[in-house]
Amino acid sequence: MNPTLFALAGFAGWTLLLTFTLLNMRGYYAFLSKDKIALNDFSPDGKDVQGFGQRLTRAHLNCLEMLPSFAALVLVAGLTEQLAIMDATAMYILYARITQSTVHMISTSLAAVLLRATCWVIQLVLLLSYAYQLLTTVTA
Repeated sequence: MNPTLFALAGFAGWTLLLTFTLLNMRGYYAFLSKDKIALNDFSPDGKDVQGFGQRLTRAHLNCLEMLPSFAALVLVAGLTEQLAIMDATAMYILYARITQSTVHMISTSLAAVLLRATCWVIQLVLLLSYAYQLLTTVTA
C-alpha cells in the first residue's frame, strides 16, 4: 500500500480506537461507576470526567481536529496524481499523532505538554508543506 494512504488509514484507525475507548469510558460512567453520569449528560469537552477521562476526550477531539485536513490533502494529492509529494513523510504525521495522543492521555506535566506541542507542530508543518506543494503544482 502507498505510504501516504497507509498513514491516512492509520490516522483514521487511531481516531476510531480512541472513539471506542471513549465509548467504553462513557459506558463505565453511565452504568458501573458510583458517580453515574447519564448518557445524555456528558460534557463534549470531557470536563465532567476528570483525570484520564478528560485527557482521553481531549486526545480524541485533537484527532478529529486534524484528520479532515490530512484527509483532504491526501484526496487532492490522489486526484491530481501527486501522492509522491507526501509519500516520504506522511508516516511522520501518523507517528506524531499517536505520540501526541498517548502523551496527552498519560500526563499534563510541562514536559508532556511540550512534547505534545512538538508533535502537533510536526503535523502542522507537514500539512502546510503539503498544501503549499500541492497548490503550487496544481496551479502551475
